[in-house]
Amino acid sequence: MPVNFALRTAVLSLLATGALSSLAHGTELPVVGTGDGIEILRALGAAFNKTETAVEITVPPSIGSGGGIAAVGSGSATLGRVARNLTDAEVSRGLVYTPFARLPSAFFVHPSAKVTNLSTRELAAIYAGKITNWKEVGGADLRIRVVRREDADSTLQVLRGSMPGWQDLVLTERSKTATSTQEAIETVRLVEGAIGFGPFTRTLEQGTTVLTIDGHHPTEPRYPSSAVLAFIHTDATVTPDAKAFMTFAASPQAKTIIKEFGAVPVAH
Repeated sequence: MPVNFALRTAVLSLLATGALSSLAHGTELPVVGTGDGIEILRALGAAFNKTETAVEITVPPSIGSGGGIAAVGSGSATLGRVARNLTDAEVSRGLVYTPFARLPSAFFVHPSAKVTNLSTRELAAIYAGKITNWKEVGGADLRIRVVRREDADSTLQVLRGSMPGWQDLVLTERSKTATSTQEAIETVRLVEGAIGFGPFTRTLEQGTTVLTIDGHHPTEPRYPSSAVLAFIHTDATVTPDAKAFMTFAASPQAKTIIKEFGAVPVAH
């Protein structure tokens, strides 16, 4: 499906130019947590802010799913964002989970690698350190520079649960650990020969080559791995403004925005 670049550009332009200044709103409502899908959340916030004047939705930089859970659970934040399921212990503490988008878990490379597709076997071998040069998989004669995430990262956990060969995969020590999705993306954009992974959005295709795996693009139904992005709150601290934004995130307008970024809307 063709991407509506005008819609995406217009929404992100509002964010970049500050056109949705908090001066036009009564209060701010930050949505804290994971870096996965942050562009989608900011676009949804921008669209919501265009019509709501009582509150301004903001989406701060990532503190991880765990950080969002801690902030909402402690009462220091009203609304959080996560890219993993809640544990039984977290649910028992009163956290409520509201999914709104499914994000494919994509692999992407610096264009210098000269590859566009890998098999699941090749992918696992690269991350295990058994394949170390792109020429071994039909690419450039260039050292592979592996970018990974910390063990608790939500995308890595999704990959371990769904990508063939990843459940018990020991990742190579010759790799860089990125502490956020944004750091992983920027590292791959800047470093020749680099490969990384993270949640897919259309903006990922700017400056990197998003790989097909076994011939399947992340947006295709047969692609093997994806994560769910969700809001979290507690009934004790949730506000009418937070409820209004969650309701908006399930609206037809919001679903259109989610699709424009390459993700799939999820019904509550």
